Amino acid sequence: MPALRMRLAEGSWTGPLLLCATLALTAALAVASLLVGVSEVSPATLFGADPQARAMQVLLVSRIPRTAAILLAGSALAIAGLVMQMIVRNRFVEPSTAGTTESASLGFLVVTILAPGWPLLAKMVVAATFAMGGTALFLRLLRFVPLRDAMLVPLVGIMLGSVIGAVTTFFAYRYGLMPSVLAWTIGDFSGVLRGRYELLWLGLGATLLAYLAADRFTVAAMGRDVTVSLGLNYQAVTRFGLILVCVIASVTLVSVGSIPFLGLIVPNLVSLMVGDNMRITVPWVAALGALFVLVCDIAGRLVRYPYEVPIGVVVGTIGSAMFLYLLLRQQGRRAGP
Repeated sequence: MPALRMRLAEGSWTGPLLLCATLALTAALAVASLLVGVSEVSPATLFGADPQARAMQVLLVSRIPRTAAILLAGSALAIAGLVMQMIVRNRFVEPSTAGTTESASLGFLVVTILAPGWPLLAKMVVAATFAMGGTALFLRLLRFVPLRDAMLVPLVGIMLGSVIGAVTTFFAYRYGLMPSVLAWTIGDFSGVLRGRYELLWLGLGATLLAYLAADRFTVAAMGRDVTVSLGLNYQAVTRFGLILVCVIASVTLVSVGSIPFLGLIVPNLVSLMVGDNMRITVPWVAALGALFVLVCDIAGRLVRYPYEVPIGVVVGTIGSAMFLYLLLRQQGRRAGP
């Protein structure tokens, strides 16, 4: 692993070749995803001697939008986790461990109660505003907590998210919206149809902006003093990163629900391979994020076929195990010689 990491970080031919192989595998699985499901969609039903109109309709209305949503959500959420880790300077932070996702859920609930007729874009803006408020509160709390251990940072975020989640549950129960809240908190692509996922393209835009500002985020990860000494506005870079994270978290929440730990797993795995230079890691994180969610979604469709396990359950199970592994690995490094 150290030798591979050195070759990838140095920008040799190995990095682009492996990245192209990852993209090719993602494309192949994306094609396979179009053919997996209860309704039969296959080359025979689409282009055979007796093509079926229903198969083509399922492909255009459901399978293609679902696959696009998987790729967009997977890459965007992974990038959101990477940006948040750079800003907070902690490897165990991502939207679901910083109260961002829970704050977006609260905002979505508030606008659903007060203005249920608003378009989905307006509800997303409200959710993003609440997400920014919750994330700013999380960063404010970190100033008052003696962070002697890196693992205290996600612990503070999880505690804050639990409090915000309790408030959301209270009002959802009061107004009879518990099923809706449960749908938001468990990510699921089974309900994705044409016309109900297009907001996720905003996540792609946020991903591109994160790549354009990658050098600034890399410098900001070195601390306020280093950032200012290099002539950058630390507060502006931090605010810009938080806006990108909150937009991605809110867009994903209102479109497909919450997918926990995704922004934690992928950036850490990429960091082990290529280091912390965000200019290099952004393409890797986006590609592996999309690939990981795609694999988990296909597995969720096949493990109990013809029934389906929600993507939030599959990713959450793998992500929690990976989270524990990273924590134990950190403890092992501390206890080592």
